[in-house]
Amino acid sequence: VKLPYRPPYDWPFMLSYLAARAIPGIELVQGERYLRAVEIDGAFGSIEITHDRAKNGLAATIRFPCVKALPTLIARIKRVFDLGADVGLIGQHLALDPILAPFVAARPGLRAPGGWDGFELAIRAILGQQVTVTAGRQLAARLSAICGTELPATSQHEDGITRLFPNAAQVAAADLTGLGMPGARKQTLLALAEATLRDPDLFRAAGDIDATIARLRAIKGIGDWTAHYIALRVVRESDAFPASDIGILRGATPPGGTRPTPQALLQMAEHWRPWRAYAAQHLWAADEALNMGKGNA
Repeated sequence: VKLPYRPPYDWPFMLSYLAARAIPGIELVQGERYLRAVEIDGAFGSIEITHDRAKNGLAATIRFPCVKALPTLIARIKRVFDLGADVGLIGQHLALDPILAPFVAARPGLRAPGGWDGFELAIRAILGQQVTVTAGRQLAARLSAICGTELPATSQHEDGITRLFPNAAQVAAADLTGLGMPGARKQTLLALAEATLRDPDLFRAAGDIDATIARLRAIKGIGDWTAHYIALRVVRESDAFPASDIGILRGATPPGGTRPTPQALLQMAEHWRPWRAYAAQHLWAADEALNMGKGNA
């Protein structure tokens, strides 16, 4: 399936983002390809994504037993790779701010990567709190080994895609002592799983950004950073902005200057609305370039 986008598109950034977070057995970045295991309504398969720069699009190879799932699978691919964004328009707005202008100029095709599944992304956000990207990925792999599903042999990919990330029911029923995490963090994982089982619309927009954040924050253990991160990556709220994130704060610090407080950053970000999510991505990318993976976004 050919999936077009509005150029420019920063494919190297997207691929490096996914590669740094790929859970072994579930996801893989190999050369210029991204692969992952997928499940829709109890059916299993895999997707493979490559970049078709000449045609301003992505090429998706979908291996799945049910053609009726194709619209759902395509919608998720578009969400992960942020294919609907008009980054030219967004960049013009953000470049009006002198803080963001050099970042937009350096990465004009930067997208805000999305999550394949709302529950999966939310769990990974909790696992990644206050740890490095590598540590967060290792915890996600450990959780998948504890309660994830092994794909049937007929659905496994020859490149080593063999497992699915656990769903809410599996996490809710799992013994999480093997994760090696603080008890409070494990309780948050369980609370999220239970909330997901109760509310099938948990990871959909709730009217406006404030309502979406409030609904997510109502889950025990979910704070402002996690709620905004979920809203940014899964709900696709273009104005989501986790202002307390250390990577964003470092990215917003001028050379030789003082790091802003989250409150000061929120005031600065008023000028970036309604595209604060993309401003956040530019600041993360700037910080990543300087600190090589120390953040967790």
